[in-house]
Amino acid sequence: MPIEITPLTTHIGGRLTGIDARRPLAPDEVAAIEAGMDRYAVLVLPGQAIDDAQQLAYTANFGPFQDGANSTERREELRLDPAFADVSNLDKDGRKLSRDDRRRMASLANRLWHSDASFRVVPARYSILSGRIVVSKGGNTEFADMRAAYDALDAATKAEIEDLVCEHSLIYSRGQLGFEAYRADELARMKPVRHRLVRTHPVTGRKSLFLSSHIGTIVGWPQPEAMAFIRDLAEHATQPEFVYAHRWTQHDLVMWDNRTTMHRVRRFDDLNSVRDLRRTTTRGEGPTAEQEAA
Repeated sequence: MPIEITPLTTHIGGRLTGIDARRPLAPDEVAAIEAGMDRYAVLVLPGQAIDDAQQLAYTANFGPFQDGANSTERREELRLDPAFADVSNLDKDGRKLSRDDRRRMASLANRLWHSDASFRVVPARYSILSGRIVVSKGGNTEFADMRAAYDALDAATKAEIEDLVCEHSLIYSRGQLGFEAYRADELARMKPVRHRLVRTHPVTGRKSLFLSSHIGTIVGWPQPEAMAFIRDLAEHATQPEFVYAHRWTQHDLVMWDNRTTMHRVRRFDDLNSVRDLRRTTTRGEGPTAEQEAA
């Protein structure tokens, strides 16, 4: 079956068929997927009933792994291999998390627009999310095209933001929701990192905004002014014409390029229904900005 990609919106998203993620990929198949990612930024592969080992093998085609463990979970609390980010509402025994569980509280920040691992010195390249158990109402994942959003800015704004650097941390995103229950070891790991606000894709050469709810300030700006400006940019970048909303069906495999997109999950009834999605993530090319001296 030949590889085919059908566009899902004008700017972002493609439905890819002709790939079986359960088996090893040939080099030309990997190249076709990467070319599709460069063009569409988000690819939806339906009907991929993979297990954890197969997902890890599939992800390894696209670069070194980012450790997926949530920084508010201790290793003994993890339900999955640390290579996975556990995008579920389950504890290690398969029970739904209670309403006031701190892991649930921290994961609510996934409902904010963000880019995976922008809070790390080397941010993410691809995220690959497998829908093992999906819900029938809510829980959509929305993706915003940061390339199209950049292209739509006026010349004066493009000039203003060209050399700006932002600080990113999980503390900033979760703080928007009032989450402050951090241990000392977590705070040490969450020191802000610096990234350019404008990125250039290493293959296509297209510029894009590197926005995320993890942003807490712009270097050299007063924080209130910085955050008001970042909010304006985020509102611009998440207008409906730049967004693809994915409604999950079981065994969907969705992959996206964190260098050129933001995403968020929409609310669902996580207290009464089970949602089990498992994410693997690959690392990007390197830091986007010089880091503050220790």
